[in-house]
Amino acid sequence: MEIKRKGYFFITRSLVIKSYDFPTTSNLYHLCLIIIMELFVKENSIVRKIWGSSDTVLFIFAGSAAEFALNKAVDWLYFTGKLPADPIGRLFSTVNYAKQIIFAKNEDALHTIDQINFIHKAIEGKRGYAIPDWSYRDVLFMLIYYSIASFELLERKLTATEKEEVYNVFYRTGTRMELKGLPASYKEWLPVRQEHLKNDLQKTKYTIDLFKQYKKNLGAVRYRILVEAQMMVLPEIVKKLLAFRKFSLLKPAVPFYKLARVLNLDSFIKDMILPSAYKKEIKELDVVT
Repeated sequence: MEIKRKGYFFITRSLVIKSYDFPTTSNLYHLCLIIIMELFVKENSIVRKIWGSSDTVLFIFAGSAAEFALNKAVDWLYFTGKLPADPIGRLFSTVNYAKQIIFAKNEDALHTIDQINFIHKAIEGKRGYAIPDWSYRDVLFMLIYYSIASFELLERKLTATEKEEVYNVFYRTGTRMELKGLPASYKEWLPVRQEHLKNDLQKTKYTIDLFKQYKKNLGAVRYRILVEAQMMVLPEIVKKLLAFRKFSLLKPAVPFYKLARVLNLDSFIKDMILPSAYKKEIKELDVVT
């Protein structure tokens, strides 16, 4: 973090801290404390609003579960055997890592990112070769895309500034992970995302098996709800590869669900349609910001 002395203020990337004419040990100590307490994502960020709602997070979940099943590097998720054994639990684990970054102090968020890197390096060591850099970018790109798509489905259209803010949070995450080839802005990212969708996705035996595991873990009815939910946020190219319809049967129900939230009936609906085994995890997705 760059810190400059300008007049009577210390300036950091997201803080402006008033100082005295001459820095003392006490002043510098308090300055260090404030910097350590700086949040990775500012409190009023749209990213916190997106990831602080179980509704949007569940749609991020759904979209990512479908798209990554098509990823050409999905075999890496089969190497440890954990994903096919408990795909829903693994997805909750992934979301929890994301929330540990988004709702953490800067220092703690960076530690979590470093921990993710360490885990991946250990897996690479066991398998004997590296996870492709493009597959890391694909996962990052999914989180960006579905964060925006899910919020816009359930809430409202994001402004250009808000979309840039979403992108910046995950750009900083990717930079800390030492990913190469990340576009500098949301606008520059859009065509790169399209290229990734064209080049990095294909339907394989892993795709078929993952969806079988989703159905096994959720049951036939909840699995059908999952697929219909996925149709509402997936890009056209992903729907085509999965042989999904263009129109979801759940789409007409979205306005009624929004009304249910106003009437505080949304938790009752979620209890009916979501797996009871994950009630605790689902409730923990809602974060008061």
